[in-house]
Amino acid sequence: MWLPILDSFYTLLHLLIIGFNLLGWIWPATRRWHLYGVLLTAASWLVLGIWYGIGYCPITDWQWEVKTQLGERDLPNSFIKYQVDKLMVTDSNPTWIDTLTAVSFGIVFFIALYLNFRRSPRHSHTKDV
Repeated sequence: MWLPILDSFYTLLHLLIIGFNLLGWIWPATRRWHLYGVLLTAASWLVLGIWYGIGYCPITDWQWEVKTQLGERDLPNSFIKYQVDKLMVTDSNPTWIDTLTAVSFGIVFFIALYLNFRRSPRHSHTKDV
């Protein structure tokens, strides 16, 4: 009874995190939180990835446990691949999905660093001559 609700919750949580990681840098008010989210995602993928495999996401792990209890089998390693396959009604190439995910994440990671650590012109100590 609760498993479908929990599965939906994890799907929504995944989509919110992915959306915020991709777009949270756009609004100045959310840029600091976006940086934290990106750093947390990177820590999960790379630090936890040392023990669980690069790209590890605990939310995916928890959701796959729920999906297994709901009877789903042969789940991919990636939530993103799972969603692409569902939306496109196909078996997408996992290497392509992982590459697209990594490149997209790399871009927003550097955007987050740039926007959070660049010197603002209004705080410049130079004087007009």
